[in-house]
Order: sequence, then structure tokens, then C-alpha cells
Amino acid sequence: MSGPFRLGGRTAFVSGAAGHLGREMTRALCEAGAHVILNGRDDARLKEFEDSLRKNGFSVERAAFDVADFARVREFFGQLPRLDILVNNAVSMTPKPFAALSASDFETTYASAVTASFEAVRAALPALRKAVEAEGDASVVNIASMYGAVSPDPRIYSAPQKASPFHYGPAKAAVIQLTRHLAAELGPERIRVNALTPGSFPRDDIATNDPEFAGRLAQKTMLGRTGRANEIRGPLLFLASKASSYVTGTSLAVDGGWTAW
Repeated sequence: MSGPFRLGGRTAFVSGAAGHLGREMTRALCEAGAHVILNGRDDARLKEFEDSLRKNGFSVERAAFDVADFARVREFFGQLPRLDILVNNAVSMTPKPFAALSASDFETTYASAVTASFEAVRAALPALRKAVEAEGDASVVNIASMYGAVSPDPRIYSAPQKASPFHYGPAKAAVIQLTRHLAAELGPERIRVNALTPGSFPRDDIATNDPEFAGRLAQKTMLGRTGRANEIRGPLLFLASKASSYVTGTSLAVDGGWTAW
């Protein structure tokens, strides 16, 4: 890869790196030439992913910790000599129906998605500034969701308990607004902050186990289909690289047109 999308010599950090979309975003950064730090809570799962990436010749390392452990976040980012790209992707959430939700469910999800993103950016500032000194800019990409912009449509779910839970969308909406605040704060330092708002990217087993539901998801999009996980790569790479050098404070929808009807 060459041109403005090339990330050779740059270092990236991805939280939730071994997840469904996290893996694809990590691979995109690796293929563009970045050295990628893989983060997650499950060290064994991270190591398996790290080994597979190294076998393909990519430069990676793993850092297993919970991004909601803010003392550990400050410790880790405080010792990084330089960080060019920070991808805040992790979220901790236990799906529950409306009647079963507790205040602690909201607190856990908000802390892992919103507060954790803020703490990571603030702790990483010295390392992001070093990247600006070396390359002229740095990029933060917060992973939100279309359900931070629109409500789930209960008509498409086979049962109320299978709908997107109430504590997920509000937290992702806060991620979008946090992105704007951070962009305004850090823009003068040439640190860009943007959000990706993915739409429906179901795992492969959804179509196999519940094809009717998969069909209803597809009908909600302008393209008449759901997203394939690898289709998150291009949008992420755009925001992470110099290809988006004049883009900050925005939320890029990657939802097949779901939220544009």
C-alpha cells in the first residue's frame, strides 16, 4: 500500500482487537504497514490472534488489560514513547431485556465505552504529541454505532429480549458527542478525533441460525444486505491515515444506508 493510506513507521493501539470487527480493523492497520498494539481482557485470545498476525509477517504486540481499569490505562499509555493511532473499540455489555436492567448495567457499559475512551485519549496525549512532532498529525478513532444515532426498530427482532439493549445505544451516542468534544479540544494540536458508526455487521452464524432475522436486517439498508466484517477496514483506514488529514470531529456512518432513509 502506498500514498496517503500508508502507515509505515506508525504505531497504533486497538482496544477490543480480538473481537468481531476489532480483528478486521487490526488487519487493516497491519496491512497498511503499522505496528499494532492489540488490547483486550483475554490474554489467551489475544495471543492466538497475535500469533496468526505474526505468521503473516505483521508487526504486532499485545497488551492485555481492561480499558475500564483507569489506573492501568494511565500506567500503560504513560510509558508509550509514541502513538500515532488510537482506536477505542472496546465495550463491555451484558444483553438484558428492559425489565431486567439495573443502574449498574448502564454504569458498566458507559464506563467501558465512554469514560474509557476519554481516559485513554487523555493518558495517551504525550505519546500522541510525539507522533505529531514526527509526522505532523495523530489520529483517534472512536467506534460508536448506528444505535447511537437512531433507535433500534423492535419490529425486526423475533423477541423483545433479542433487541439491541437499552444500555448500548445511549452509551454509543455519548461516544459520538465525546468525539466532537475531543476534536475541539485537540484540533489545535493537530490531533484528529473522529468516530465510526457501524451498522449491522452480523456474525456468520446469524444467517445460518436465524435467516429470517438476517433478511429483516438486510431490508433495513439501502443496499439490501448487511455488512461483511471486512468492509469496516476501508473506513477505519481512511480515518486513521493521512487520507483524512482535514477530517476531524465527524462521525462516519458505515451502515449500508440504514440511517439515511
